[in-house]
Amino acid sequence: MDRIAVLIPCYNEEQTIEKVVRDARAALPEAVIYVYDNNSTDRTAELAEAAGAVVRKERQQGKGHVIRRMFREIDAQCYLMTDGDDTYPMEAAPEMVRLVLEEQSDMVVGDRLSSTYFTENKRLFHNAGNTLVRATINRLFDSNIQDIMTGLRAFSYDYVKTFPVLSGGFEIETEMTIHAVYNHLQIDNVVIEYRDRPSGSASKLHTFTDGFRVLSTILELYRDYRPFRFFGTLALLLALAAILFFIPVWREYLQTGMVDRFPTLIVCGFTMLAATESLFAGMILESLEKRNRREFELSRLELGRKRKADGE
Repeated sequence: MDRIAVLIPCYNEEQTIEKVVRDARAALPEAVIYVYDNNSTDRTAELAEAAGAVVRKERQQGKGHVIRRMFREIDAQCYLMTDGDDTYPMEAAPEMVRLVLEEQSDMVVGDRLSSTYFTENKRLFHNAGNTLVRATINRLFDSNIQDIMTGLRAFSYDYVKTFPVLSGGFEIETEMTIHAVYNHLQIDNVVIEYRDRPSGSASKLHTFTDGFRVLSTILELYRDYRPFRFFGTLALLLALAAILFFIPVWREYLQTGMVDRFPTLIVCGFTMLAATESLFAGMILESLEKRNRREFELSRLELGRKRKADGE
């Protein structure tokens, strides 16, 4: 098992990958640096290997698939993950690693948004999108994460080996954050400097397509992790809609003793029935989710026993 593993997912980053590997080596001399090439069509893999990195490949396209492969294959006491585009200076890496190894942090977030991101990043919609995602997650999950979409993070062994990677693309950062928040893992924020990509280096993030996927992932995880809140809110909205449309029918009945709008009455009845079903679905799923939480905690205990048995 490595003490420190630096993980660099890459796709067509020949312009910057050598510098990223060299900077990581300078910041963390004892680390093993892994570059996972995701079907690059340029010299990314060749240059990374020449710079001293261990180069491996992931054939399924997408950052989430690369991270799944990394987490599955590499064993380390501490993992530092960064992008291969040289937008994250490595000066903060030793402190992030220290928090994992000495302070029992499960995830350390490299916080760009509290420093230079909004001045360095030239893509307006990326700035707005980061702000929206941060506000949404912190509100829905009662958290205080300063940067949701950052590509610079440090992880503990326990986090990596208990995190089920479900996403295939850039929404993986959202998934990693919500997983840590929901399971009450130790999260720390370290403010980092951010610099925009060098001229000629193109971002692989599609602003609107990937942004929609990120928001969809937030909604799906909120449904999965907070089922009573999700389905309870849906039940409340359905019940309010049923009552709102039923009021005119009821008023007309009181005045005339007749119900002329039977279709509206029927729709109101079915809508209220759907609200009731949604409420009970939320209650049942909440119970199942509590059981999943218990199983997760037991899996972490088992992982700790295994680590002690291995002599760590």
